Amino acid sequence: MSRSPNIEEAFPRGLLRPELFIGVLSSVTAQAVRFNLNDAGFPSGAHFLGGRYGKGEVGEFVLIEGQINLLLGRVVEIRLPEPERRSVDAAHSKVMDLDAVGTIQLLGSVAMDSLRVTAGVESYPRLGDRVYAAPHNFVADLPSLMEPEGSPESKVLLRLGSIDVALESTVSIRPEKLFGRHCAILGTTGGGKSWTTARIIEECLKHKAKIILLDATGEYRGFSGPFVTHFHLGSPVNTATCSLPRSLPPTCFVESDFIALFEPAGKVQGPKMRAAMRSLRLAKLVPTIATNGIIKKIDQSKGPVIAAEAGVAAQLDDPRQDFDVHKLSAQIEQECVYPDAFASYPKGSKDPTKWGSDSGELSYCLSLISRISAVITSPSFSCVFNCSDPALTTAIDDFIINDQRLLRICLSGVAYEFKAREIVANAIGRHLLNKARAGAFANSPVVVAVDEAHNFLGRQIGGEETVARLDAFELIAKEGRKFGLNICLTTQRPRDITEGVLSQMGTLVVHRLTNDRDREVVERACGEIDRSASSFLPNLKPGEAAIIGADFPIPLTIHIFPPEAQPKSDGPNYQNCWGI
Repeated sequence: MSRSPNIEEAFPRGLLRPELFIGVLSSVTAQAVRFNLNDAGFPSGAHFLGGRYGKGEVGEFVLIEGQINLLLGRVVEIRLPEPERRSVDAAHSKVMDLDAVGTIQLLGSVAMDSLRVTAGVESYPRLGDRVYAAPHNFVADLPSLMEPEGSPESKVLLRLGSIDVALESTVSIRPEKLFGRHCAILGTTGGGKSWTTARIIEECLKHKAKIILLDATGEYRGFSGPFVTHFHLGSPVNTATCSLPRSLPPTCFVESDFIALFEPAGKVQGPKMRAAMRSLRLAKLVPTIATNGIIKKIDQSKGPVIAAEAGVAAQLDDPRQDFDVHKLSAQIEQECVYPDAFASYPKGSKDPTKWGSDSGELSYCLSLISRISAVITSPSFSCVFNCSDPALTTAIDDFIINDQRLLRICLSGVAYEFKAREIVANAIGRHLLNKARAGAFANSPVVVAVDEAHNFLGRQIGGEETVARLDAFELIAKEGRKFGLNICLTTQRPRDITEGVLSQMGTLVVHRLTNDRDREVVERACGEIDRSASSFLPNLKPGEAAIIGADFPIPLTIHIFPPEAQPKSDGPNYQNCWGI
């Protein structure tokens, strides 16, 4: 297990420094302790070994010198007893003997011999025990100090940020702790979540990582290097210099996608559309019985079709089986027939070996045919139905086995009309999940990063009778980890992510959250022990984030290092655009 030499070699003096003494305990409860501040009247904190220490400021990490072990806590309140409240005035900086009391939230225990940190309180302190500010380099080492005993030394570390703005205490995290149980990067607009995403990806690129980034807005087009590949769907306004166009073949869609997309209504359109898709699958599997890609049924013999169906029965009923969607309208016309012909129409006996003539049901399907035509010819789906570019799915399959490390897929060129962007993203997620279930990621784990995830998770398409849930990324969150496929979500609206998905996120990197509902969702997702950290979320500075979750039982607040390839997410410059 990794340890900082400057802490271990100098312990215990290196950890409990007289210069960092804050005060002594005056009250002990099961959840928190109170202490008398030694330097409450001083106007500012102190600088020690290159870092600034508040010596009793709210949010500061502290160490309590217990009788058996050390306790790690965080200052959550500083106040004066009511009789002393009036002693603070405009000249309070000159008052050196303020009778201030602070409250410390107990977070964990620190072993005296190895400095190993565990969540919870092993032994409560006593009145009069001393309180010290925790050294920044110790707080920065918390991710490694919380590793289980016997953990191998980490060879791959992601250098994300520092404890202090002076950057003298770097926080490095193992990818297993960050991505192992999935990750979510949360925060309001301007909080720094895009910078954090870019920083994490940059650190991963230093190692033999496999990252697939779904870029919803095109702001990550600045990534470059020999291990980076850019693809785009549709016609983005801005593309990366070396970005290549790709298409998403209709084979990525399953039957439920088409039904929800085309929205067949009533008791006629739905059955006719399903029958047409089944016939087109047969025409694809056995092209010898088709005419111009469709199966003629009006007044035609059933024999060749029945014989062909017997040979491909299993494939024919597979909802993922390929068919030519451009022939769907024409095939629906062929399905609007009587099931049996008449030997002498209209009053003769039936002939079950042939289909009958036009049944007149086509008039009920005209609105469906119009919708199919509108969707297929829509510019929103040009990358699916009207594109000759190479298939994106093939590019993903190649990325899995080659030496590339980042595959960025730009979705900003796919419009929201007909919910095209959500459907396209879901199809990509389903392809990745199918690859994972087939064992493609067993020896090379892949992290799929989904930007603006609130646009893609928890969505559904279609009407009441044809509803289909876009749940590919939800399924990845629930079962992808065991197949080597992990997900990293980025969103500014945690409340729009289903609670079931957010609860699957083992690690949350949370920037400033000002909405009460967003904070409540985060509290429920990360568990009872981390709720004390939520009170700090509205006041985090841009670029500052709290890391909490199953692998971080002690919340850690860090300043994220700026990425080299900064996201292009700035708004318009009104001074330049509107200036005279």
